[in-house]
Amino acid sequence: MAGRNFLFVPGPTNVPDRIQRAMVVSMEDHRSPHFPVLTNTIMAGLKNVFRTKVGTPFVFPSSGTGCWEAALTNTLSPGDTVLASRFGQFSHLWIDMCERLGLNVEIVDCEWGTGVPLQQYADILKADTQHRIKAVLACQNETATGVVSDIAGVREALDEAKHPALLFVDCVSSLGCIDFRFDDWGVDMAVSGSQKGFMLPAGLGILCASPKALAMYPNSKLKRAYFDLVDMQQANANGYFPYTPALSLMYGLVEALKMIEEEGLDQIVARHRYLARGVRAAVTEGWKLSLCAKEEKWYSDTVSAVMLPAGIAGTDVIARAYHRYNLSLGGGLSKVAGKLFRIGHLGDMNEIHLMAAINGAEMAMLDCGVAVKPGSGAAAASEFWRSNPAPSGLGPHLALQERQALARASASATATARG
Repeated sequence: MAGRNFLFVPGPTNVPDRIQRAMVVSMEDHRSPHFPVLTNTIMAGLKNVFRTKVGTPFVFPSSGTGCWEAALTNTLSPGDTVLASRFGQFSHLWIDMCERLGLNVEIVDCEWGTGVPLQQYADILKADTQHRIKAVLACQNETATGVVSDIAGVREALDEAKHPALLFVDCVSSLGCIDFRFDDWGVDMAVSGSQKGFMLPAGLGILCASPKALAMYPNSKLKRAYFDLVDMQQANANGYFPYTPALSLMYGLVEALKMIEEEGLDQIVARHRYLARGVRAAVTEGWKLSLCAKEEKWYSDTVSAVMLPAGIAGTDVIARAYHRYNLSLGGGLSKVAGKLFRIGHLGDMNEIHLMAAINGAEMAMLDCGVAVKPGSGAAAASEFWRSNPAPSGLGPHLALQERQALARASASATATARG
């Protein structure tokens, strides 16, 4: 089909042109005297994105799943107990990994469409007076259901219980999009990847470890080799890696970090919130459909999981969108398979770009028999975006001072042309 594919899965996300250009580099000697400049630039930039001064970033040639394993195997021992909640496919998979590695998982099963159950966590931690629980796992953004959780609240539960357990957070689909504060929230291991908020292809696992977590290494007995953090630390200390790094992706990461710094993390978080609210308006006000997320407090600003009426298969809508309209939407996973489709709205995105997802999804739904009013989704999103102040610098929406500066420049240019 003519035209480019419109990618609206919640990862991998769209790769900006300037990042693609940055990755077109000749291969080089990753043992050269100059190579540490690249490594050190990346590590400094990652500390800023994690909002940490005390954490140590790590970059592996892997997916985020590799960093799940690194977080666990460098801190824990066989038979250790970890606390985790299951409310979506990715929180489930992290639990599955723990069990495969020989850990004892205290699982809190939650309704899919909700997030980390803070009160249950608090009660369990207070009752654990013997401190059997060695780590608490929390998925900040459950990509399968479009649910965000309160990580600051998990830290509060740990602190109120005076519990020494480590706090591990999956921020794969939230870092660089949704507010994340490694130091302020006392996170010990934060797991992410390159293909979401970093706007890169998949292939880099990105981890940040606290001093407390790194201090657990000598006593941890889980087996590790490729994901050994001490091997990585020793090589990184001199600007190198213990094995061949993913050079092209690393150059792309440098450019991504520049883009994040230029826009500013607070601005990026505000932009994602603003865009997500427009998508949610399309779903709930325009189409009169529901989100998988059960309450507003759970609404994710990076992905919206749209529930379909009974009798309509999500797989049919997704297939129609792809084959007829060249639009890629995310599918339902596990318990919600076939019941929904997902719109990813993270990374390099603006209102007009998102209109493609809204209009394409609407046409696919109409073709599959979903009784939505034609044009209603775009109308609702447009009404929201046009009626609410946008974050400074988003698309054509400029802050007052920027508009004034443009007006002054225009007036000066006009006067010069006349004079």
